[in-house]
Amino acid sequence: MSKRNNETGVIHSYVNLSHLDSDVKNLILESVKAMDHAYTPYSNFKVGAAVLCGSGTIYSGCNVENASFGLSICAERTTLVKAISSGDKDFKTIAVCAEGTGDPATPCGACRQFIVEFATNRDIIIYLTNPKMDRIRQTTIYQLLPDHFVLN
Repeated sequence: MSKRNNETGVIHSYVNLSHLDSDVKNLILESVKAMDHAYTPYSNFKVGAAVLCGSGTIYSGCNVENASFGLSICAERTTLVKAISSGDKDFKTIAVCAEGTGDPATPCGACRQFIVEFATNRDIIIYLTNPKMDRIRQTTIYQLLPDHFVLN
């Protein structure tokens, strides 16, 4: 199913959980579980993320806020840093779950740039959802950040 965003005019592609393969379902479920560990005493906006690497390993993480807001870290970056520090940099698919029941939240600009750094010569599929998993948007990092910064 596709839906046009009335503010941006961008068409979003939504998928049904039952139509996804078991690896993707599991990845989305891991992002939902990770959200439960979020430390968000200031915004109460919990986010969980999970990444499936080429090795077949799934890493997950959550957002962690800090009283000095600039030191807070998003779930997407927490997750990818976990994978990188374990030696896994071949990101295949990412799932992000954020609180709310409307359209799923997208990664912030910093997370988009962080993700695209590892999308060398290929796109990375990203699934965005809410805790109920009744709205699952499928997108890619190149769709979210089409004209990304590259250091030449």
